[in-house]
Amino acid sequence: MRQIVLDTETTGLEPSQGHRIIEIGCVELVNRRHTRRSFHQYLQPDREIDEGAIEVHGITNEFLADKPRFADVVEDFLAFIKGAELIIHNAPFDVGFINHELSRLGAEHGRLEDHCTVLDTLELARRLHPGQKNNLDALCRRYEVDNSNRELHGALLDAEILADVYLGMTGGQTSLTLEGQEAAQAGQGGAQAIRRLDPDRPPLPVVRATPDEAEAHRRYLESIAAAGSCAWLELEATPGG
Repeated sequence: MRQIVLDTETTGLEPSQGHRIIEIGCVELVNRRHTRRSFHQYLQPDREIDEGAIEVHGITNEFLADKPRFADVVEDFLAFIKGAELIIHNAPFDVGFINHELSRLGAEHGRLEDHCTVLDTLELARRLHPGQKNNLDALCRRYEVDNSNRELHGALLDAEILADVYLGMTGGQTSLTLEGQEAAQAGQGGAQAIRRLDPDRPPLPVVRATPDEAEAHRRYLESIAAAGSCAWLELEATPGG
């Protein structure tokens, strides 16, 4: 499963008013693991950047003066995202701007949706945490993702942060290695010591989930399934599962 976590920075808020993309940042996940492959490009927008936008991302007109235009990088960009699932926070904003840039080049490249599928993590977060703040900073606090370097918005940095947030939102754990297992293997030549339990020990108590806990668990599994697939739900749906 190949996923691309994507973010953009722009000259303003509305492509319908002629605003343009000035930065694209993408990071690649394969089977829920960072590959360290990325796509990052600043772009010359051929227009002034709104002052309010500069306050958000800190990118100035002078900095972009010698940067390539979207038309110069579109082939490399589309090749990088081709066939992947895009992970975007507030996807309609970024998708709208990318489609606006593609439309300026004519019909040759089509629309973004012709090249990949899109998952909106803002929509996913609202289902998981209704009535709560679900911007990227709030999700970083909720899922304990370090965003201490995020003084200003930046497309590549925000894509890297969103990748960690997305993994936390959809399960987080990507390795089944138990704490201390590697140290135990290193100290015993790779062999695991057998720990024998006292046969006279008291039986372990069985604590069953309350109906509310069971329902919360069900909603969480469904959120995982909405983001891709959930083996637990698939097993339940299997006869005899």
